[in-house]
Amino acid sequence: MSDHPLEVPEGFTPHGRHSPLTEPWEPLFSRVLDSAVILGLHVRSAHTNSRGMVHGGLISALADNAMGLSCGRHQPEGTRLVTASLAVDFLGPATIGQWLTVETDFVKPGRTLSFAQCFVKADGKPVARANASFAVARPANSGAP
Repeated sequence: MSDHPLEVPEGFTPHGRHSPLTEPWEPLFSRVLDSAVILGLHVRSAHTNSRGMVHGGLISALADNAMGLSCGRHQPEGTRLVTASLAVDFLGPATIGQWLTVETDFVKPGRTLSFAQCFVKADGKPVARANASFAVARPANSGAP
């Protein structure tokens, strides 16, 4: 990265949920809405494949993360979600220097499964679309069977 910090779009703050998988991709940013969590990052070489394009594995992992977090916003506190299925369609390339966002635009919460769809965009242009389903494990004190 350069010596000068890159501008982060308004509404995004450092993403507070860290994991060993995403650690090499930091800094990650998020914008938390009532119905969804949008993830964002400035594309760097650590995010790319040997051809200089954002790696499909990064796109898949971030889409899974954003959709799971977004589904969680529609569930009782303490609900755990586990990815049951994930499908990604790659629509175009994203390259170093672009602002990449993962925007969940559909969530269908359920008692045993939740469903979501998102678009991954590079500088606002769609580069991937993903769909996922998540198994729902409600907290013991939720009152749900």
